[in-house]
Amino acid sequence: MTDPINVVIDLSHYNEVTSFADIKTSGIVGVIHKATQGTTVVDPTYASRRPQAFAAGLWWGAYHFGTDADGTAQADYFLSIVNPQPTDLLVLDFEENGNATMTLQQAEQFVTEIYNQTGRYPGFYSDSLAGSLLGQTVNQTLRQCWLWRAEYGASPVVPPTWPTWTMWQYTDGTNGDGPYQVSGIGGPGTCDRDKFNGSIDGLARLWGYGGPPGPPLQL
Repeated sequence: MTDPINVVIDLSHYNEVTSFADIKTSGIVGVIHKATQGTTVVDPTYASRRPQAFAAGLWWGAYHFGTDADGTAQADYFLSIVNPQPTDLLVLDFEENGNATMTLQQAEQFVTEIYNQTGRYPGFYSDSLAGSLLGQTVNQTLRQCWLWRAEYGASPVVPPTWPTWTMWQYTDGTNGDGPYQVSGIGGPGTCDRDKFNGSIDGLARLWGYGGPPGPPLQL
């Protein structure tokens, strides 16, 4: 089994980016950026950063922060803003959001609509929320997505819905084990960092390079 590779970061407008070229030079291969939230909110830095990242030779991904609203409508809104190309990685961010937290049913609607519109299921990002709601049950719809687990501990806990984790957000730049620093990120020089559970070739396939994206990672 290949050791996880530490070559992905995720960003939003909360992060200061000073140079995508420096991010690339620091060893980062892919950037997953917040694009939308709910059915009305667009990250104000998404559109301008995407071409900058491509110009630096980075792979690009987009995530949607889910809210307590119709999942199909959220997916359509996300796609209308992102206009995804075959090598744009797509992700649903499913996490606690107070009274506006997305439900499992809305998440199912979202990922199904993404599949219907693009022919591929998005990644499913979650912290402990997914596990607490799913319990020991296996959700056959969400199982079609690859799991991106956020957990700042020694190793990620995987709910039974998935055979393993595909990506692991191991730090928010402060919590969790390092390394934290990324050249090209302003302020403290830290951001969310993510490990991929496989090789660079496997990451390329997941991202849409070197052939069509494969099914969720099976080990």
